[in-house]
Amino acid sequence: MTTTEWITDLVLLLLVLRQVREGRLTPRGFILPLAIVAVVAHSYLHSIPTGGNDLVLIGTLVTVGAALGIAGGLFTLVRRVGEDVLVKAGVVAALLWVLGMGSRMAFQLWSEHGGGEAITRFSIEHSITGADAWVAAFVLMALTEVVTRLATIYLRSRALTGALPVLAAQPA
Repeated sequence: MTTTEWITDLVLLLLVLRQVREGRLTPRGFILPLAIVAVVAHSYLHSIPTGGNDLVLIGTLVTVGAALGIAGGLFTLVRRVGEDVLVKAGVVAALLWVLGMGSRMAFQLWSEHGGGEAITRFSIEHSITGADAWVAAFVLMALTEVVTRLATIYLRSRALTGALPVLAAQPA
């Protein structure tokens, strides 16, 4: 892994620390994680391979990402205090985040340090066309996890307020 990949993976993993502190639901709480995964997607997702069973692999990991994101959003405390909506990731939500982000990091490390032959064998046996399919699957999994988690939190906040929440900017 390159230094940039280490930094990106660690930033995504460490976002959990930001989530376990209770805070107001603000645009920044949505924009920061979306911006990070957008940068990752732009950097690593150059195409979506469609040969062989690539779409099956991609669909499977996107489904896993959606499940982790929705569950993470459901295990995040969302409550209203006056006009503010407060959010705080619970232990389960934090563990799901680490599981999703950590599994991608572990797969990447394994692929570079002894797992390459096993991945190649698996890819051949299951008609996965190559590394680009794996990259697309894991990047789209991360993107889906972040988007579904944020969407779940947003919808839960809307249910609390009875309307679309006003995402107040944080004071400087």
